[in-house]
Amino acid sequence: MPAGVSWGQYLKFLGSAMVAMMAGSQAVHLYYKPLEDLPVYIERERQTTPAKLTPTENATNTNQAVG
Repeated sequence: MPAGVSWGQYLKFLGSAMVAMMAGSQAVHLYYKPLEDLPVYIERERQTTPAKLTPTENATNTNQAVG
């Protein structure tokens, strides 16, 4: 087994680490509520970020600007 531990110890550690990560994630989402304003954030970014051009549109615009 990895690091010279038994399967039982390995699985106990794996399980406890997974439970701790899930509990931490849940605590963050309950306390900070990061997804609460996601639609507002996305709409604000769409308005402030210029539309990305496809490579074809980009090449056409570059040629027009230079020529």
